[in-house]
Amino acid sequence: MRWPALVPPAVCTTPIRLTVYGEGLTEDGAPVEAASFEGLCNWQDGGKTELTSEQKYVRISGRAYFTGDILPEVPVIAAGYGVIFGVRRAIVSGRKARDPDGTVNYTEVRFA
Repeated sequence: MRWPALVPPAVCTTPIRLTVYGEGLTEDGAPVEAASFEGLCNWQDGGKTELTSEQKYVRISGRAYFTGDILPEVPVIAAGYGVIFGVRRAIVSGRKARDPDGTVNYTEVRFA
């Protein structure tokens, strides 16, 4: 049985460039680049202000949705950055939503 795409390719119209970091550091102390992706996404702007224990504000500025698994070589998207509309944004979290058969239906990446 084929599952319906929850993020169809027709709605992915915003150009994006992602760089995802892996675990560990290089000899220079920089993060290790695990993978990169350049293509189209469905971009949803949003904002949320939270007050942390140190009285600092954290703003979540948007989410990018992709059809299928954009980075099959990376099991978890947890850190890195993306360039959307010419602005570099830090990756806060990522999620690969799976169908009951185990395939990835769509990928979501959240940015700060």
